[in-house]
Amino acid sequence: MLESDVEAFLAAVSLEKGQSANTVASYGRDLRFFTRFLSARGKTASAAVTRADIVAFLAAERAEGLKGSTRARRTAAIRAFFRHLAARRLVPHDPTELLEAPKKALVLPRVLSESEVFALLDAVAGDDPRTLRDRALLEVMYGCGLRVSEVCDLKQDDFVANGELVRILGKGAKERIVPIGGAAARALRRYLDGGREAFARGDLGETHVFLTRLGRPFTRQGVFKVIRERAAAVGIAADRISPHVLRHCFASHLLAHGADVRAIQEMLGHADIATTQVYTHVDAHRFAEVHRLHPRHDLV
Repeated sequence: MLESDVEAFLAAVSLEKGQSANTVASYGRDLRFFTRFLSARGKTASAAVTRADIVAFLAAERAEGLKGSTRARRTAAIRAFFRHLAARRLVPHDPTELLEAPKKALVLPRVLSESEVFALLDAVAGDDPRTLRDRALLEVMYGCGLRVSEVCDLKQDDFVANGELVRILGKGAKERIVPIGGAAARALRRYLDGGREAFARGDLGETHVFLTRLGRPFTRQGVFKVIRERAAAVGIAADRISPHVLRHCFASHLLAHGADVRAIQEMLGHADIATTQVYTHVDAHRFAEVHRLHPRHDLV
């Protein structure tokens, strides 16, 4: 049955491939949309699903106005599901073999200017524990390009080489090493020396770096709240700022200063260079905007 096969697939993805909880949850959501569509067509067994069923599902998604990126993600989930079933001979063949994924439109990541990021960071000033924590949190996210889940999971022993490098366990349980810039290292040291203990309350068993007022590790929602609260104080609208925007700023600003895109790929933990190359489009867009100001821009 489809539903039991989906549950078995999700368990396998989580255990065998070491995918993050967010990836597994995303697969689950996308496949539930798919199985509901199939159920309405009278298909309840995985072996009965055809390529025509999948094409019909994607066509219905398009007709509902879903973005190409969403349809591409759901296609990837369906393809992974049937590859899993085919490898275990639970279906006679893989109906996704000749399936083309919907093309994703290039969506340029939102970024803040360097001056806006510096204003955000510099506004978090003071010696009280909360300020020291928030400044370190923001500096580390921007200075290292971390995902929100990665900053939530940071442990004290993840910092190596006298605090000059941080070891990150990213998507797919892949480990990478990222340098820590001077500003981030200084903010982190001030927090660890003079702020963290106020949150840890003597709990030696708690090794997470960033802790809430209750002495617990941050959640994704907690990090969002800190960032948006601090951004609001310097006039940055909530819809322009998020943990991922700071990650985009890290990459875009490095590129603008001449960093090699391969090095940025390694620091971000991107498996595919194409994911990182979107930042070259951000820079090209900026160059185009500047060039439009040239007095001969519109001359033929």
